[in-house]
Amino acid sequence: MEAPLSAGTGIQTPQPTPPANHTPAPGTPGFVAAVEDALKAFFQTRRPIVEPLGPVFIQAADALELFVLRGGKRTRPAFAWTGWLGAGGDPTGPHAAAVLNACAALELVQACALVHDDIIDSSRTRRRFPTVHVDFEQRHRDHGWAGDAAHFGTSVAILVGDLALAWADDLVHAAGLDAAALGRFASVWALMRTEVLGGQLLDIHGESAGDESVAAALRINRYKTAAYTVERPLHLGAALADADPELIEAYRTFGTDIGIAFQLRDDLLGVFGDPAVTGKPSGDDLREGKRTVLVAEALQRADAIAPAAADLLRTSIGTDLTADQVERLRAVITELGAVDEVERRITDLTEQGLAALASSAATPDAKERLRAMALAATSRTH
Repeated sequence: MEAPLSAGTGIQTPQPTPPANHTPAPGTPGFVAAVEDALKAFFQTRRPIVEPLGPVFIQAADALELFVLRGGKRTRPAFAWTGWLGAGGDPTGPHAAAVLNACAALELVQACALVHDDIIDSSRTRRRFPTVHVDFEQRHRDHGWAGDAAHFGTSVAILVGDLALAWADDLVHAAGLDAAALGRFASVWALMRTEVLGGQLLDIHGESAGDESVAAALRINRYKTAAYTVERPLHLGAALADADPELIEAYRTFGTDIGIAFQLRDDLLGVFGDPAVTGKPSGDDLREGKRTVLVAEALQRADAIAPAAADLLRTSIGTDLTADQVERLRAVITELGAVDEVERRITDLTEQGLAALASSAATPDAKERLRAMALAATSRTH
């Protein structure tokens, strides 16, 4: 049975402006621009719906638009588009514009996840700008409004994130897909949305319940990141092309392995990365107390061979660390061999994913593109 998307607004609005007849290859500035053009066109179609609600809602919608268009590699649309191409999609054919619009909707799901994730993690910046909840917290202060400014900022950001998820559905409906393609897309879309929310819940529960196991951290990676970053976007693209089950299975294997490897790389960057690359303060993951595979590996090893190090990690992670304290924790994690182990996992997962891709029925050009995207996503700096 096909899983429906949301019912939409019930208002007939123009479809987003289609892209040019030939969309540039994923991973290029031209592809990023094509996705952003689709998003800009969609936001224009929302204005007649938003404006009657007045300036408060207009400001919230504008904040969402700015957040979505401010930056990003457009990784999820790129995987979905390439999945469609690899299953026989024609970038110069009559369905290309609708497919690109549907792929662009993934950026709104991503916006929802990031806005809410920043609240959950108490993050103050995103891509070197104030997070949405911090932005509206400051607006509250600037206007001298009544009540608690932080609570106001959080409340508005929750609704902005919800709006992003609702509008993701609206963009899919407005994309111009035919009924059969929309039906195939919808069932995968429903799975993806549930998985990413479930992964976020697993993450919150794991931190509160103190689950320090590597298995728990990997499960969170599987559903919070891999499923909606690589696996399901590829699956969505394949569904739009009406791909056979064998190719879908190969895509999902590739997507799971590369998606987890991508998150493992992100975990390393969250501790050792350059703020100019990550857009977040150095060592923020340690201050936020994220229970990553890196931390789980370090604790597991420390419990076995270095109790003092284990105590240091448990009493330090999740506190307001100074730069010197962050540097000390980095040294401990490295000395325990946790970094090397995570690097080994990244290498193994990347090789497994690439092997699944190589043996699949995807087109040669798509295989080449997906291989390059996988290596870029799992590389030491991204």
